[in-house]
Amino acid sequence: MNSNLIIISLIEIFSAITIGIFILSLTYKLVQWVGRKYYGIQEYNLAYSIFTGAIILSVGIMVEGIIDPLISSFRLMNMSDNSLLFSLKYFGTGAIYIGIAYTIAVAIGLISTFLYAKLTPIDEFEEIKNNNVGVAIIISTIIITLTIFSKDGVKLLIEALVPYPELPPSGF
Repeated sequence: MNSNLIIISLIEIFSAITIGIFILSLTYKLVQWVGRKYYGIQEYNLAYSIFTGAIILSVGIMVEGIIDPLISSFRLMNMSDNSLLFSLKYFGTGAIYIGIAYTIAVAIGLISTFLYAKLTPIDEFEEIKNNNVGVAIIISTIIITLTIFSKDGVKLLIEALVPYPELPPSGF
């Protein structure tokens, strides 16, 4: 039995759950605040719930895409250090990676909604405010699809930030 591997896996599980709860609740509160402040959506209807769910799913998809680079970074740091400083480095690095993915996911949601609103003759948020489920489903699908399309690029960006050890030059 590899006790070090068990400890690492428990830390990864705990980190994923706590960070997931924090990010998804933050996203929910942010979407609700934006709906109230900028679009006057005071009563949360089915259409707005669908839209909110799509944003939360989009954030989840994007953040899930950075788990592999985050775990790689965690394992690389664990090989070189095994102290409190290591823990702080891990949480700092993880926060940076998750912050990048979160920011991009929110930006995708905002940009896709904005672009769709400019391309159509209707006011999408007014329709969502009036509980037009069809509009909410279409906007939600666009947000989720653009997130899926861009997830690999964000994952590659995060992997580029992982401090992988230098390999010796080829030919040896």
